Amino acid sequence: MSNQSDKITALYCRLSCDDEQDGLSGSIKNQQSILEKYAKENRFRNPRLFVDDGFSGVTFTRPAFMEMMDLAEQGKIGTIIVKDHSRLGRNRLVVGQLLEEDFERLDVRYIAIMDNIDTAKGISDLVPMQDLFNEWHAKNTSQKVRNVIRNKGMAGVPLTSNPPYGYMKNPENPKEWVIDEPAAKVVRQIFDMCVAGFGPTQIAKKLKAAEVMTPTEYWGSIGRNHSKLTSIPFNWRSSVVADILSRQEYIGDTVNFRGSTKSFKNKKRVVKPQEEWKIFKNTHPAIIDEETFALVQELREHRRRPTRHGIISMFSGLLYCADCGKKLYYSGTGNYRREHANFFCSTYRNHSNLCSAHYIREKIVSEIVLDSMQRVFWYVQSFEKDFARKQMAAFGKEKKKELSRKRKELTVTKKRVSEIDRLIQKIYEDNINGRISDERFATMSAAFEEEQRKLKNAIPDMEQYLETETNKSDSLQRFIDRVKNVTQLTELSPEIIHEFIEKIVVSKPEYIEGKRHQNLDIYYNGVGIIREPLPEEMEKLFQEHLQNTKSPKTA
Repeated sequence: MSNQSDKITALYCRLSCDDEQDGLSGSIKNQQSILEKYAKENRFRNPRLFVDDGFSGVTFTRPAFMEMMDLAEQGKIGTIIVKDHSRLGRNRLVVGQLLEEDFERLDVRYIAIMDNIDTAKGISDLVPMQDLFNEWHAKNTSQKVRNVIRNKGMAGVPLTSNPPYGYMKNPENPKEWVIDEPAAKVVRQIFDMCVAGFGPTQIAKKLKAAEVMTPTEYWGSIGRNHSKLTSIPFNWRSSVVADILSRQEYIGDTVNFRGSTKSFKNKKRVVKPQEEWKIFKNTHPAIIDEETFALVQELREHRRRPTRHGIISMFSGLLYCADCGKKLYYSGTGNYRREHANFFCSTYRNHSNLCSAHYIREKIVSEIVLDSMQRVFWYVQSFEKDFARKQMAAFGKEKKKELSRKRKELTVTKKRVSEIDRLIQKIYEDNINGRISDERFATMSAAFEEEQRKLKNAIPDMEQYLETETNKSDSLQRFIDRVKNVTQLTELSPEIIHEFIEKIVVSKPEYIEGKRHQNLDIYYNGVGIIREPLPEEMEKLFQEHLQNTKSPKTA
């Protein structure tokens, strides 16, 4: 019986999602009834209920538990009563510290009714064993839940409880996603702005200025569950925009196993490497087409930063040094005039003795690229078959040796992976037989395993490269189809540049008879360098084109 009449008697109830499987006996209402009856029958004064509904026992950052312990630290709680010992928690180390140290330090009496535990009568030696069993129960339940989730994920069922912004659950079948058009419209705008050359921060500012509701605000407006709203309306953050731009779900794919928790005790989210994701193609309607999504990922990989004047060049991230292979930096002059903006080698900027400047003005790049694209587009649109034939022939000459070398490299890599397995087995047997020491075995096996890990990580990239390059005819046809959609190219834009240009390789300038000459190799997306006809060849083709388009003479 309590003799501390001025202190609170804390009646603590806890129920996790997993505990709901216990049925009515484990319910909050049932716990409350048992605790109130016990407190009344044993004349405990000042009873106060603390309830954590839906919280796991392995974590102790529960709202009601933390409130109760805060009051205990202030000396306001005399007794804590729970229905059974597992309600306090299922982490044996924390529970053990509470019983043996914290409750004694705070002069708090602890009672677990069903387990006949009362610290006023001393703690039985069996209590630590009971704590261990309680923890095992949590671990076992967690593993069962993980297995269920994994089976669902491997079957292609989306593991996210809520669809991404732009989608909603099908009212007729909650397992299916359908497009939420008002939100999908904003998603398309975000991708369009990225293709136009704007980064996540700039996109976020534009959305805020246009007073576009954030995903959280939009979900609140349609009655969908959401996180707490911020005090600032239309407060788009760059991280939210970046997340939208990276989500493969927008092209109609389901992506599972992006991350997981560390353990059943540590709920911290751990992001998994992309090779461990499980992707299921075309499981729901797409908001963004695959080509636009791939283009945006390429742009995001080569992020472009504005100059101190806030200017971003449409060519930023696309120019590379022909000698050192590094990117060219974009720069303006001190008294900034756009026509003086230029690019120069990043290696030269940091180590002028390792490479030359490869300086070239943005205006010159623009003129050369526009001229090349106009020639290429006219060539493709007017002489599609001739263009395709010459590109495939050029591809055969340039790539044949490289593909052969890559195939050999892949074969050697796979062979080495298998060989390392045999080597590890051999040194293990040598260690068992005493031919090498434990220390030597540990060093050698660690080195072999690290080498094997790197090789295994490299194999998917090598296979992807061979598949992509082997399917060059498909890439060529897609390039032709895109070119045919361009009516008349009179000026460049970020959209047209990033749709057609993969990279531009800039050589160092040469001076011939006192004149500066500088070569640019323009790599087009999917087809590489296009050797368009020389001016005299172009004139001949043009005359043939005119001849073929003339109407037949009538008699």
